[in-house]
Amino acid sequence: MRILYGVQGTGNGHLSRARVMAKALIEHNIQVDFLFSGRKPEHFFDMECFGEYRVQAGMTFATHSGRVNVPQTVRQNCSLSLLKDIQALDLSCYDLVLNDFEPVSAWAARRQGVPSIGISHQAALTHPVPKLGSTWFNELLLNYFAPVDVALGCHWHHFGFPILPPFVEVDASPIEHTHQILVYLPFEEADAIAAFFKPFTDYQFLVYHAKQPTTPLADHIQWHGFNRDGFKQHLASCGGVIGNAGFELASEALTLGKKLLVKPLIGQFEQLSNVAALQLLGAGDSMMSLDTGVVKRWLKAASPNPITYPQVGDALVKWICSGQWQHTASLCDDLWSQVKLPDTWR
Repeated sequence: MRILYGVQGTGNGHLSRARVMAKALIEHNIQVDFLFSGRKPEHFFDMECFGEYRVQAGMTFATHSGRVNVPQTVRQNCSLSLLKDIQALDLSCYDLVLNDFEPVSAWAARRQGVPSIGISHQAALTHPVPKLGSTWFNELLLNYFAPVDVALGCHWHHFGFPILPPFVEVDASPIEHTHQILVYLPFEEADAIAAFFKPFTDYQFLVYHAKQPTTPLADHIQWHGFNRDGFKQHLASCGGVIGNAGFELASEALTLGKKLLVKPLIGQFEQLSNVAALQLLGAGDSMMSLDTGVVKRWLKAASPNPITYPQVGDALVKWICSGQWQHTASLCDDLWSQVKLPDTWR
């Protein structure tokens, strides 16, 4: 079997999930090629596990100061290049397209009649799970941005539907520094982050951000450009995580038993819905803006117990090899039977 795996590159969570799947596919001796879109080629990092991958323009969101910039998003995506990329992508040598919310490979598969399976958090949102800010346009995006024949969503809880557990591969640390807080707020301005955490001198903040602040940093704030290995080490040993409301980082924090505070990208339906799910489960705290009072209360909170999610990637690859692609419920049920969810989750 030869597979093309299309991955949305706008968020690092899609890439984290693809890394888990790449490892599982290789272990099962399946030939796979990767296609990424939604990010400029020079902005991808730590991509060795994907071999000689391809990059297409695809579609992406423009943001400013923690919000989706709708006019700019429309302007940068109104291009004939997407249609040209879809028409130019030849899938004749592939038996299957795996897709993580990536439009070029999804629409090319539909156009050429190649079977396609979607593996994404967005697919979970097609079920009546907790949502916030849902509109007819968001529902249209979920169903037609990257359409597939079989859609497998992943979420922190199944909510009574055929949904997979998260794809998580993290290593716990024997030492936890309770007063070290990992901060990942990529959609906020660097100077705004540095100024916001300056008064919290009783804690050390390990900030990962693509840009450097223009003003000198306070001694208790460490600033890092994004480095996957360093980020994972700090995630494993920190006392808590303050991040955006992306799915994958929250999944890793829950798996490691880290207390979690999220600030969603305002106007981004998926992140707002993740806030709704975290609130329903009692699995994390949230703030819609950088809120000093919320952070003060959260810093004093205790850490939760870790959640052990199963090896979803390995089970999914075996299921793909079986060819029984319409039978999703049994796969999901088997994986959730291996998970002990917290008693505190509502």
